[in-house]
Amino acid sequence: MRTRVVVLGAGFGGLELATVLSDALGESLDLVLLDRDDAFVFGYSKLDVMFGRQPVAAVRHPYRDIVKPGVRFVQTTVRSFDPAAKRVVSDAGTFDADFLVVALGADLDVGATPGLREGGHEFYTNAGAFAVRDVLAGFERGPAIVGVCGTAFKCPPAPSETAFLLHDLLEARGSRSASEITVVMPFGAPVPPSPDTSAAILAAFAGRGITFVKEARVRSLDPARKVAVLGDGRELPYALFLGIPVHRVPQVVIDSGLAAHAHDWVKVDPATLETRVPGVYAVGDVNGVGTPKAGVFAEGAARVAALGILAKIRGEATPERYLGQGSCYVELGHGEVGRVDVDFLGGPRPTGSYRPPTAALFAEKSRFGSSRLERWFGRKPQTVPQR
Repeated sequence: MRTRVVVLGAGFGGLELATVLSDALGESLDLVLLDRDDAFVFGYSKLDVMFGRQPVAAVRHPYRDIVKPGVRFVQTTVRSFDPAAKRVVSDAGTFDADFLVVALGADLDVGATPGLREGGHEFYTNAGAFAVRDVLAGFERGPAIVGVCGTAFKCPPAPSETAFLLHDLLEARGSRSASEITVVMPFGAPVPPSPDTSAAILAAFAGRGITFVKEARVRSLDPARKVAVLGDGRELPYALFLGIPVHRVPQVVIDSGLAAHAHDWVKVDPATLETRVPGVYAVGDVNGVGTPKAGVFAEGAARVAALGILAKIRGEATPERYLGQGSCYVELGHGEVGRVDVDFLGGPRPTGSYRPPTAALFAEKSRFGSSRLERWFGRKPQTVPQR
């Protein structure tokens, strides 16, 4: 009998889990990877497209290219799933599983911020980021805001990176002096677990005239007056608003009973990523394990969940516990790439260390994408991110 695994979502978590199980079980695995999109896009590649460093075609990696033993990809929308029965209903049919893995990520709720759809531009979806490329091409002057609209959001360094790249873009055009750039974040520092990383970002902000508004979020936009209204009532004028929308639990997950409401991230055993339903796991942004919503943490969680599934199949003890550790690259503009290494669950409190920009880190970030594409897809991809 082949082991049936259904994975909802083909992001970092879904792809890593499918890879670990495929490498271990080969053709004795029957894993179905479901995703509504037809291609994978690295989060940082959205910025590459936005700022004209890559065309859209170069950053899309079609799932049809996956050639992992025992793995098949189905492009479809998941309509419902029953955790207890491990049954998934989708537009492509019904799938039954021995093990079910929920890796659907976080949905973006643009409508939760009044005025954002009418008066601003979100850049956290693929479509939104790709459309912002043309918006930036026409932006000439005035205040620009990179604003976070919720308290939990994917890739915490991304708002800062966006501000740095916007600075570089305007500087290259000779129009930087005609614009003000402001970053609004709900944190007291750009990267709270790592004071050294935050200090480096704040120093770079100061050197480039970028304003950091801490411990604040954008509550609404007034398109008629061109102002962003913060949670405490303050108003900031803008000519360009680049927004990070409110993140929420996908409705299909709420309907399954694994979450109670839109901001009730799925509860899991922090060591194994298993939900309260045996044989059902939640990895990546959709869970509430306590790590940032970033691909590298979804990848690490998926590896532990996969090892847990293998242990159950073999009747063994789970060999690893999830430690919530990961490394994130941080673009500081001017072609500089640093790195923050963080540990969220290994000690009494989250900690992080900072590695300043070097040529080696720049090259390391480039290899990050190509190595994962080769690993996850099962062969060397025809196109890889070029930085």
